[in-house]
Amino acid sequence: MLQQLTAVLQSVYGASVKIQSTSSVGGGSINQCQTLTLSDGKKLFLKSHAAPPRGFFAREAEGLTLLRRAEKGPRIPEVVALGPGDNSQFLILEYLEEAGADAEFYPRFARALAEMHAVTQERFGLDCDNFIGKTPQCNDWESDGLVFFRERRIRFQQELARKAGRLPKPLDQKLDRLCERLPDLLDLTGEKPALCHGDLWSGNYFCDVDGRPCIFDPAAYYGLRETDLAMTQLFGSPPQKFFDAYNEAFPLNPGYSERREIYNLYHLLNHLNLFGGSYLSSVQRTVDQFI
Repeated sequence: MLQQLTAVLQSVYGASVKIQSTSSVGGGSINQCQTLTLSDGKKLFLKSHAAPPRGFFAREAEGLTLLRRAEKGPRIPEVVALGPGDNSQFLILEYLEEAGADAEFYPRFARALAEMHAVTQERFGLDCDNFIGKTPQCNDWESDGLVFFRERRIRFQQELARKAGRLPKPLDQKLDRLCERLPDLLDLTGEKPALCHGDLWSGNYFCDVDGRPCIFDPAAYYGLRETDLAMTQLFGSPPQKFFDAYNEAFPLNPGYSERREIYNLYHLLNHLNLFGGSYLSSVQRTVDQFI
C-alpha cells in the first residue's frame, strides 16, 4: 500500500513529496489509523482497511464534505484523497491536533452543533446509503421524520438482527410494539430535517489546539437532530452546560431526556449486529422502559 499512498500523495502535492515517517493511532475498532509525516514536514491522517465494504471510504469522504456545509459548525477535517479504484482501501485526511478542552469548550461545541443542525432541506435521508460502523445505513428519502426513524433506523437494524439470529422472538415482538408506540413517545413538533453527524459518540469529537470543536468519522444524513444529542450520552456524556448552551441556541421540544434512550436504541441494535450478544441486555433494558 505504501506505493499507492506515495503515488496518491504525489498527485496532490507534487512529485518531490515522500512519506518520511508513519505512526499508529489507537482507538478505532474497524480501521487502521496512522499519522503520516511527509518530507516537507506536513502531517496527514490515514485511515485504511484491507477489505472494506464497497464504497466504505467514498461514503465517509462524502459525509465529511456534506458536514462542511455548516459554515459556523464544528471543524471538519478536509478530505485530501481517496485510494485508487472503485473500492478504495484508504482515505487521507487533514491532520487535526487534539488539545485539552478549556472551560468554555462544551458551550462552544454545543453552539457549533446547533449551527450544523440548522442546515436543512426538504426531506429526511440522503441521496445514497452509507455506513454506521461497517453496517449499511439506509438513507432512502422520507418526508415524515417519524417514519424515517422507525423504518430506516429501528426496523432496518431489527431486520438485520432477526436475519442473523441475534434477536430472541419475545424481544423482536416487543420491538414491534415499541415501533407502533413511537407516535406517542416522540415529540417531533416543528422538527425539520437536520444535517446530522450520525455517530456522535465521545470518540468522534475533540478540542483542537485553537479550542475549536472538531468532529469526524461521520455517518452523515439529514435526520432528527435529537439523535445526535442522544448519541453524545450513550458512552459517557458531555456536562450539563453543553445541553444548556445547545438548548439556548436551538431550543428542543420538552421531554428530550425521556426520549433519549429511544434514539440510542438504533446504536445499541447496531452494536448487537456488529459485536454480538454482549449488547443484547442493553437492547432489552431499553425496550422494556417503553413497553
